[in-house]
Amino acid sequence: MKHVFFKRLSLFATALALCVIVLGAYVRLSDAGLGCPDWPGCYGTLSVPQSEVAIQKAQTVFPGSTIDSGKAWKEMAHRYLAGTLGLVILAIFISGWRLKSNIKVHPLLPTALLVIVGFQAMLGMWTVTLLLKPAIVSAHLIGGMTTLALLTWITHRHWARTIVNSTISPALKLAIRGALLILLGQIFLGGWTSTNYAALACTDFPTCHGAWVPEMDFKDAFHLVRELGQSANGGNLTLPALVAIQWTHRVGALITFIYLAVLALKTINIHHFRSIGLMLFATLLVQVCIGIANLVLQLPLTLAVLHNLGAALLVIITVILNSKVTSTKYDHSKIH
Repeated sequence: MKHVFFKRLSLFATALALCVIVLGAYVRLSDAGLGCPDWPGCYGTLSVPQSEVAIQKAQTVFPGSTIDSGKAWKEMAHRYLAGTLGLVILAIFISGWRLKSNIKVHPLLPTALLVIVGFQAMLGMWTVTLLLKPAIVSAHLIGGMTTLALLTWITHRHWARTIVNSTISPALKLAIRGALLILLGQIFLGGWTSTNYAALACTDFPTCHGAWVPEMDFKDAFHLVRELGQSANGGNLTLPALVAIQWTHRVGALITFIYLAVLALKTINIHHFRSIGLMLFATLLVQVCIGIANLVLQLPLTLAVLHNLGAALLVIITVILNSKVTSTKYDHSKIH
């Protein structure tokens, strides 16, 4: 029964990672990402300055910053939660190696997870110190989703009653593998759209500024090494560049929808995959509706955060699908 601790810890960490992602989206979308100008503390402390003396001290140390306690607390709440997740993942790493003969994943997986989380912490710091540089913020989002994916994999390997891999064709198995890559690519496009504030570059739907293919500038739109709001040569990012980002995200969304919808319909017809297939199809439909509503309703905060939650849930579902079609050398009897 030594594995029970690892099993429960992985489930808790997965739920916590989902909360961190959703809270991170809320912080970013409510423009609180720079609520604290330093890292890992806030104005030189591990809390938010509250007293008059603390606020005066903070203004002396950071004279160019305006203290907004509301935004600062949002940012620090996210850091506290992310820090807790980091500690839980450290515990998973330690227990994974200590119980390596009793768990259903190779201990190198918790090791990789710990490395990714360490890099995530660095990206979190650079997000603040480099003033929301789009490439850093987008990488931070992908890192968060990767962390969630690995935790979901570990959790599913320990909590699933059966892992089925012999009832599907090699072609369908390959399609399930590809779904995860397509989904992560679309999440990057969504993150790139959000971090460049291009979500409302086109406000009509399904056309953009009345055209199916509007005027666009792809060169500046996807130049990764640049500052927020700036083009490759240091000038202001133009509307055609923002339109290119938004339009590409729409095309990616269409491709992702078609791919995942077909995959869901195929898996629904397989007995052992019916429930996960239905879950994938329903989540996909809701996610598309939320995306369209974000455009039509001018990006309300609640819907924007829910859109990030939908992406995270799709990652969880897709990872579970991949886990279900993957055999393991770890026999189930070794767990009990």
